Order: sequence, then structure tokens, then C-alpha cells
Amino acid sequence: MRVDLFDFELPPERIALRPASPRDSARLLAVRGDTLEDRSVSDLPSLLRAGDMLVFNDTRVIPAQLEGRRGEARIGATLHKREGPRAWHAFLRNAKRARTGERIDFGSGVTALVGPKAADGSVLLGFEGEEPVELLLERAGRMPLPPYIAAKRPTDERDADDYQTMFAREKGAVAAPTAALHFTPQLLDALAAAGVAHETLTLHVGAGTFLPVKAEDTADHAMHSEWGRITPEAAARFNDVRAQGGRLIAVGTTSLRLLESAAGEDGLVRPFQGDTAIFITPGYTFRAIDGLLTNFHLPRSTLFMLVSALMGLETMQRAYAHAIREDYRFYSYGDASLLLR
Repeated sequence: MRVDLFDFELPPERIALRPASPRDSARLLAVRGDTLEDRSVSDLPSLLRAGDMLVFNDTRVIPAQLEGRRGEARIGATLHKREGPRAWHAFLRNAKRARTGERIDFGSGVTALVGPKAADGSVLLGFEGEEPVELLLERAGRMPLPPYIAAKRPTDERDADDYQTMFAREKGAVAAPTAALHFTPQLLDALAAAGVAHETLTLHVGAGTFLPVKAEDTADHAMHSEWGRITPEAAARFNDVRAQGGRLIAVGTTSLRLLESAAGEDGLVRPFQGDTAIFITPGYTFRAIDGLLTNFHLPRSTLFMLVSALMGLETMQRAYAHAIREDYRFYSYGDASLLLR
């Protein structure tokens, strides 16, 4: 499909720079068939059914933004995907000043050697020393806010908490699964009281999620890969929910992509561990999920393509036009939509 079909105009003031407080007070656009309804995230217990299950991503964002020097040149690095105990692919700022084999000094005793360049434009960095890379990042790194927020304000202490979900446990993401930012313990209790269960999986979100689609046709776009895991126990619970007539509602596109990667043509979710580069566009047949809770996405992005595959392009164009007209807040710290097939 033509990529320009997924374009739309978003006023810059609609980009949220801080999350709602409390988190579950964010607005929620419920899209059910042709119906659009303005609600709040706190209304979820009344919008879902007893027997449904919400699926959260328990990845934890690491301080993956680094600033360093190679000689006199300033080099910025955003870690993207782990390739080994001490090796990470990273997108570099001022990359032409860092050649293969050269050392970048990120301060606080953290250095890395520049390795080869990958097809997606990232560079392999090999961190030196014996300490776990996670400890090095705690010393030298900072929270990697999305570029559309970082361009408008600096990262601060609030982001260390604001940009983690309440489910964050498994370290490895360089971007948050932002749909889950809306949840609080109180909301989970209310959902449980309404008979709505929840389960977790792990997908380490990479910086590739923010890469623009440069191709003119979706068939020519090379999707980034990310590492994920679904345990046998979780897979069994997913399948049991649907066998009992409940619905699997993915919280965030990361949860959805991993569930669909692990599902067979029979709709059953299998245990999964490894990389996925699934690219979902209109025409895709969904196997595992029955709905999605997600934030509002960038124009021409793979994520807007995904929600259009789920609900139909015309429906999502109408929903986004409504959200813009009604002053919904967009992107990572913004409001949410509930998309029920």
C-alpha cells in the first residue's frame, strides 16, 4: 500500500510533553465498529467484559541515551538492540566522526569501541571493561525520551518515573510500552473486581520504533526487529481465556506484535523466545488478539498502519480526525484509544 495513505496533519500543540496525573485520568477514545465515544481510562472496567484479559509488556526502560566524545568530536548514542553481553546496536549522532575501531568516551569511566554499521543505519558498540553494561548505563546514561518530546524540552528527574510503567520489571527497553503508562494499582483493582484479568509478556522495545517509513510503498519498508518472550505458563493462560469465551486485549502495540508473532493459524499462542520483525498492515489476518488499548501514533508510522489493519483505515482516519478536533493529547505521554474489533 502507498505510505502516503497513512499521512495526516497533527498540530504541534497536540503532542503531550507530560503524562496525565493521576495516570488513569487520561482521556480515552473508545472505537467500537463505527462508534466513537469520549471516555476516560478510569472507565475501562465498564468498557470491558468479565472474562476478558489485558496483556501488558513488563519490559523496563534502561538509561540508554549517552553523550560522549571521540577526540574533540561530540558523539551522541541511543542504544537500540542488544547483541551480546557487552555489545549493543546504537543510533549515533555525528556518526561520521566515529569510524570502526575508534573509541568513544561517554564519561564516568564508560567507553565503547565502534563496530560495523548495520543495514538499519545503527552502529555496533562494544562496551569495554568487566562491569555489566547495565551498571555502566546507570552511571553515564539518561532516560531516552522520544525525539518529539526531547526536541521540545530536556529530560529531567520526573521522567525517570513518568517513563516507566507500573509493570516494568525486565530491563532492556530503550522506549516505554506507553499504553501501560495509564495504569495504576487502583485501576487494576477495579478491573479485577469487574472480572477482567491481566497477564504479562516481555518485548524489549527498540529505538527503531521511532524510525520514519522512508519507502513510498509499505512492501518496500524493512521493519526493525525486537527481542521478546512469552512463557509457556502465560501462553496457556492466553489460550484458556479465549477458550472460555473471553477476549485478549493487548495493552500497547508491543504486546500485540508479540502475541501475533507467537500465534499459529489456529489462533493458539505458543511459547516464544527470540526476535520478531512482524510488520502489520491492512490486509493482515489477526490470530491472537481481539482488541487493543493504545496511544495515538505518528502519521506515516508503522504503528498507525497497525491500528488501521485492526480497525480499517477509514475508521482510524475518522477516529484521529475526531481526536485532533476534540483536543486529545498525542504520542507517548498522551491520551489513549480502545480499539475493539
